[in-house]
Amino acid sequence: MKIDYAKYADGLVPAIVQDFHTHKVLMLGFMNAEALEKTEQTGKVTFFSRSKGRLWTKGEESGNFLEVKSITEDCDHDTLLIKAHPLGPVCHTGADTCWSERNHSDNFLFYLEDIIRLRKKASPDESYVARLFGKGLNKIAQKVGEEAVELVIEAKDNNDDLFLNEAADLMFHYLLLLNAKGHNLQAVMDVLQKRHSK
Repeated sequence: MKIDYAKYADGLVPAIVQDFHTHKVLMLGFMNAEALEKTEQTGKVTFFSRSKGRLWTKGEESGNFLEVKSITEDCDHDTLLIKAHPLGPVCHTGADTCWSERNHSDNFLFYLEDIIRLRKKASPDESYVARLFGKGLNKIAQKVGEEAVELVIEAKDNNDDLFLNEAADLMFHYLLLLNAKGHNLQAVMDVLQKRHSK
């Protein structure tokens, strides 16, 4: 790539970060040649912070790194598009994107995974998620089993409201179990996509 850093007075070009899987626009930062080189070398998105006056790797304090999947330049060679896999919420507010929709209606399950990651670190006195994680993997797995049984029971009746609520309970605890095992919903989707392509 031949990026035209000289086009802007400060020598920085805009770098748009997009979620590799969901295609959501996550954030906008600025890069100089050194930031781009470090991003390519480490595989983690690194910007030049105008406020700090130095290179800044997204996630260096929070652990919510952006793992690079691809980097492309636009037709004028003065803007970068980085597709990345976020390892947690991207925005400082705790949202999954700096343009977060208030209802998170699209890809809500991915948003819910981010919330689970945040609440896992909370005080057990304040968070059901933290309390359940504090009891360990066996308890989380047991809870998934209980919710699955309750869903099957409700499936035999004709109360749609109870059935859907039990389905939601199972889905929520399933996401907890995936997290406890060090996986996420995208990993499961990848398996399903591979099966579908056979």
